[in-house]
Amino acid sequence: MITRAELKYSTEHVWVKTEGNIAIVGITEHAQNALGDIVFVDLPMSKDKVTAGGTFGTVESAKVTSDLYVPVSGTIVEINEALLDHPEAINQKPYDSWMIKVEMSQPGELVELLDAQAYQDYCATEA
Repeated sequence: MITRAELKYSTEHVWVKTEGNIAIVGITEHAQNALGDIVFVDLPMSKDKVTAGGTFGTVESAKVTSDLYVPVSGTIVEINEALLDHPEAINQKPYDSWMIKVEMSQPGELVELLDAQAYQDYCATEA
């Protein structure tokens, strides 16, 4: 399983990269492997408010439809519209295929997320 040291991870298999007060969010390699071939992504609208632990959309594969859980609270400032037409990009490059950008209202929530090693350990316990 590939992880990136510069990212934070949630137990809902979402990664977060921060740029100032902006959280860039996508799903992990582990998640896309478990889902299989992704065929559809439903993302929220820009300016939608989100709360850590709540859902922000769904991802559909040939096997299952899964909710996407936002790891931080705030306001969505951008969605990756390219994924709406090309959801398979998530399978090809999960860490380059971000889904949403959130202006964080509570950046302190980031301390609740896992680093790369802790996420790998967490995934090993799920197997």
